[in-house]
Amino acid sequence: MSKAIHILVAPLNWGLGHTTRCIPIIDALLEDGFKVSIASDGIALAFLKKEFPQLQAITLPSYDIEYAKKAQHFKLKMLSSIPKIATAIRKEHKALQQILEHYDIDGVISDNRLGLYTSKVPTVFMTHQLQVLSGTTTAATTFLHKYFIKRFDECWVPDYKGGSNLSGILGHPKKAVSKVRYIGLLSRMKKDAQPQKYDALVILSGPEPQRSMLETILLTELKKYNGKVLFVRGVIEKAETRHQQKNIEIVNFLTSDKLAKAINSAGFVIARSGYTTIMDLAALQKKVFFIPTPGQTEQEYLAKRLKEKGIAPYAIQEDFRIKDLTKLCIYKGFEDQQEVIDLRQFFGLFKSERKLRSHSVFAFNVDFLIMRFNNMLDNRKA
Repeated sequence: MSKAIHILVAPLNWGLGHTTRCIPIIDALLEDGFKVSIASDGIALAFLKKEFPQLQAITLPSYDIEYAKKAQHFKLKMLSSIPKIATAIRKEHKALQQILEHYDIDGVISDNRLGLYTSKVPTVFMTHQLQVLSGTTTAATTFLHKYFIKRFDECWVPDYKGGSNLSGILGHPKKAVSKVRYIGLLSRMKKDAQPQKYDALVILSGPEPQRSMLETILLTELKKYNGKVLFVRGVIEKAETRHQQKNIEIVNFLTSDKLAKAINSAGFVIARSGYTTIMDLAALQKKVFFIPTPGQTEQEYLAKRLKEKGIAPYAIQEDFRIKDLTKLCIYKGFEDQQEVIDLRQFFGLFKSERKLRSHSVFAFNVDFLIMRFNNMLDNRKA
């Protein structure tokens, strides 16, 4: 009996979106007979360990990403973090070489962890952002992202290729990107008829300090709401804890099964307009009110796009008031049932014999990357 093919699945620790959308990938791998190990850091790894306690868990270097407190400072905060992130990518790439030797890995699926490329085993980079929106620096950030994507054997986009897609220009840029495969929407959730238990359900996620800032705003405003609320803080701790504040039941986190049941039993959802959250709510065909993370161009774009399509309203975080929820009645919510794609059809890359690498050996040079990025920024200012 031949040994099972061993795949490392590694999401970026940036909120829980990258992490939770890896769950259906891991489930499909296990169903198809693969051996799976999980790798990340911080709350992302803690969450995966709760979802898959039976799997080998490996800690990777942290990107240590933080949001700015004010929207107008978001881009500057991200740009100033480039040297730190580049250093983390270099450490991550070095760590992968050691992991391959120690754990006998046969393939890698990286969700936005840029350093997990190698010539030794097949590698996949998963992202919904083939175009990285960042305002006037969109060309530069997209160039930088593609620079890393091409180091991987394939790029998987969790969306549909045609007009019924959810990611818009993020996953469907005018200029095609090579080695891309559209694998359909990824969601750990399934629609299930449940009696309504909550009028509203809040799902928080994302890096600090913006997660806590939105939590404070919503707890203040929802106390004025005449309905029953379940408030999921998105804080991963050792045990699930609950307490009540007037009409609001507050829980620190919920595992996937419990969260799916809660969403199915809620009248509507309040959440960030992160892409994974959008995929989950589309799978559950829910009505939702979005509050994009201040300064995060991607979430702002997705919220505006869904409003224009008549699917969901949104509000700027600092402007949100409880009366804004009355807008929900004029939006249709997610209604269309999306096609379910069998993920196992994409695993052939790991089952086939290793082919000779078609790309040249890549020498990772942090100074070179930073220099090219800064040059592009300077050219745009000129």
